Amino acid sequence: MIPKDILKKVKRIEIQTRGLVNDVFSGEYHSVFKGRGMEFSEVREYQFGDDIRSIDWNVSARMGHPFVKVFEEERELTVMLVVDVSSSGNFGTVEQMKGQIAIEICALLAFSAIKNNDKVGLIIFTDRIEKFVPPKKGKSHVLRVLRELLYHEPEGKGTDISMALEYLSRVATRRAVVFLVSDFISEDYRKAMQIANRRHDLVAITITDPRERELANVGLMELEDAETGEVILLDTTDGETRRMFSTEFTAAKDTRDKLLRSMNVDTIDIGTDGSYIDPLIRFFRMRAKRFH
Repeated sequence: MIPKDILKKVKRIEIQTRGLVNDVFSGEYHSVFKGRGMEFSEVREYQFGDDIRSIDWNVSARMGHPFVKVFEEERELTVMLVVDVSSSGNFGTVEQMKGQIAIEICALLAFSAIKNNDKVGLIIFTDRIEKFVPPKKGKSHVLRVLRELLYHEPEGKGTDISMALEYLSRVATRRAVVFLVSDFISEDYRKAMQIANRRHDLVAITITDPRERELANVGLMELEDAETGEVILLDTTDGETRRMFSTEFTAAKDTRDKLLRSMNVDTIDIGTDGSYIDPLIRFFRMRAKRFH
């Protein structure tokens, strides 16, 4: 049995999300993602004016005269949510933890997908694959995806994005729109991301907290790495310490942004100290301009 408090949370997120999907996201989502892929339909005899690049040479050789492949625009999409639930998601110094915001973003994307009659699948990961929910359509399926995200107790603490993307490549055989939701505190994932981005339409959603970007001046502070358990003591009254902390964060972010840009992976940056709606809408509108 699923606890009542989880069902209440699912209901609250569903109600909160429904208005946004109906008012804002449905049209934006549809214009950006709908019908991006082409799928093989049939072969037929070559006709004058057909593109010679579409000739199926194997069938043509067998039949003794030219045949062409016919493709149709895909009527539906598969949306895969690949969600990092490592221990660093249990951090937030404003109103919500990073992990809570990740769930709400996933709900928004999932409800937008089913409103457009698309399938939604889920991969929950840490330093291991925690859960896989195969893509399906329908509201009851999306509510199941939401329950999994809210109810799941992670076994792992760390983050392995490479492993998650390699798993995605094994289970998602057809092209999908993939939203990778993480704080991207992970080791080298370049190769796995390159492969995943060639096969799928990959979008990286990074969630950070303001205290990860800069330290407040609050005296001695003990910081524990949620994933490794390492503890360090910092004197936040020292301006140089605060500057070094911010510089390290900025350098890591610049490196990540440069890497993602070099692979043409779209990115959405979201902070726990602001609305996640505005960055998502900006992203959808930017995509819509690019494709139209």
